[in-house]
Amino acid sequence: MKRDMDLIRKILLAIEDQFVDVVLYNLEIEGYDLKTVAYHCKILNDAGLVSDYGSQYGDGELLSFGVSSLTWEGHEFLDKIRDNNVWNKTKEVMTEKGIPFVLDAVKQIASSIVSAMVEGAIKGIK
Repeated sequence: MKRDMDLIRKILLAIEDQFVDVVLYNLEIEGYDLKTVAYHCKILNDAGLVSDYGSQYGDGELLSFGVSSLTWEGHEFLDKIRDNNVWNKTKEVMTEKGIPFVLDAVKQIASSIVSAMVEGAIKGIK
C-alpha cells in the first residue's frame, strides 16, 4: 500500500479532534476504507507521531484497530501543516520541484512556509 500524505494529515486532524483519554477504535475517515486508515495509523505510530496503535485480526482479515493520542512530535508536525494554505503550498512546492513526499521533506518545506509567514507578519507590525 502506498503512503498517502493527505490521509496522514486527515488522520492527525481527526485524532486531535476526537481523542479524549483512552483509544480511538476504528477511526473513520471519509473516502477511505478501514484497512487503509489502519495501515496509515500504524505507520504514524512507527514514525512516532501517534503514541500507540493496536489491531485485531481474524481469519487473516483486519477486524478492528485502535489508535491513541498524538505525541509531542505529532502535534508539532500537525501544527505545521494544519492550515489549508500552508498544506496546499507545501504540496505545490514539492510537486513542482519533484521532491518526494517523505516526512522530513514535508516538515522542512512546511516549516519554511510558516517561517516566511511569521517573518511577513513581524515586518507588518513595524
